[in-house]
Amino acid sequence: MKLTDFDALSFDCYGTLIDWEQGLRTALEPVRLLGSSPVDAETLLQSYGDAEARIEREHPAMLYPEVIARSAIEAGAVHGIEVSAELAAEVGASVPDWPAFPDSAEALQRLAQRYKLIILSNVDRKSFAGSNKRLGVTFDAILTAEDIGSYKPNPRNFDALLAKIQEMGIGQPKLLHVAQSLFHDHGPAKAAGLNTVWIDRRGAKPGHGATPIPEDVPQPDWTFPSMAAFADAVEGKEAS
Repeated sequence: MKLTDFDALSFDCYGTLIDWEQGLRTALEPVRLLGSSPVDAETLLQSYGDAEARIEREHPAMLYPEVIARSAIEAGAVHGIEVSAELAAEVGASVPDWPAFPDSAEALQRLAQRYKLIILSNVDRKSFAGSNKRLGVTFDAILTAEDIGSYKPNPRNFDALLAKIQEMGIGQPKLLHVAQSLFHDHGPAKAAGLNTVWIDRRGAKPGHGATPIPEDVPQPDWTFPSMAAFADAVEGKEAS
C-alpha cells in the first residue's frame, strides 16, 4: 500500500489544517485572566477539550459556536471562574480568527494536483467559511457537523463521508483520511474501514491539549509531523 494508491483525501480541519489549539488559547485568554490567580493556559485548554467532547456528545445538533461558548463556561467553572454569557459568546464566535498552520495552504495546493479533497469537520458552515479563506484551495466536498447533525467521533459522521464519496464515484478503498485527532478521527475512521494518516501536530509536547485521549488508541497507517511532510512523502512516492 502506497500513499499514491488513493484517489481522494478527507481531512479533519481544526487541529490538522487550522491551529485550533492556538486559536482557543487566544480566545480563552480573557477567561484565564479572570481568576484570582491566572490558570495555566494548557490546563485551561485541557479542561475546555474535556467539556467540548461531552457537550458535542450530549447535544449533537447544537451549532459549534454555542458548543464553544458552553465549553468555555464549563472550563472556567472547573477552575472557579465565572464566565459571562457575553464573554462566552465572544469565544464561540472566534473560529474565523483561528490561524491556519503555516504549511497548510501550500501543502493542500500540492495535494490537490493528485487527489480530490474533502473536509469532514466538527464545525458549522458559517465558521468553516471563515477558516476556508485561510486554506487557499477549493475543496471538492465539505461536510460539517451542522450538515450531518452530529459530531465526531460519532460513527454517523463517517457514514456521511462514505455516502458522499459514493456520490462522487470514489470507492472506499480509494479514500485516505488525514487528521490530527486520534480521538475524534482515527478511531471512528478505522472502525469505518478507512486507511488514515496522522498529522501529529503536538509531537513531543506534554499532555494532550484540547483533544481527549481515546480509550482504545488507534494505529494510523502513516504518521507525519506536518502537512508539508505529508505532501513531501506523496510527491516522493514514499510510504512512511
